Amino acid sequence: MLNAVEPGPSVVVCSTCRFSAAAREDEGGQRGGALLAEAMRTVQAAEPGLQGVAVQEMPCLFACQRHCAVHLRAPGKVGYVLGDFTPDEEAARAILEYAVRHAASEEGQVPYREWPQGVKGHFITRTPPEGYICT
Repeated sequence: MLNAVEPGPSVVVCSTCRFSAAAREDEGGQRGGALLAEAMRTVQAAEPGLQGVAVQEMPCLFACQRHCAVHLRAPGKVGYVLGDFTPDEEAARAILEYAVRHAASEEGQVPYREWPQGVKGHFITRTPPEGYICT
């Protein structure tokens, strides 16, 4: 089922993602994706500069081999799926910092030198915006 959300820059977090490669849930029974979304909202509450990107949740991004997956998107921009994160505030901050740069970029391509260290090595796919392909 599709549910409408406000258009604009967002990080869609897989709310049902595993906690880690070895564990489905943490010791409290929470999934990694849900914890990562919670960490993102905590970081945003403390850092107003990261509040311009919506944190949205949906069950299963189908990246099950790459736990704690997220989809970065913004209208008219290249999107990205990233995974293999630890569901904590450090990862949340890196994802949000990248998402802010992504939203501010012309086409969704952030120069590598501007990538936060915490997202390097986490990219799974890039997706062209509707009506475009990358060249």
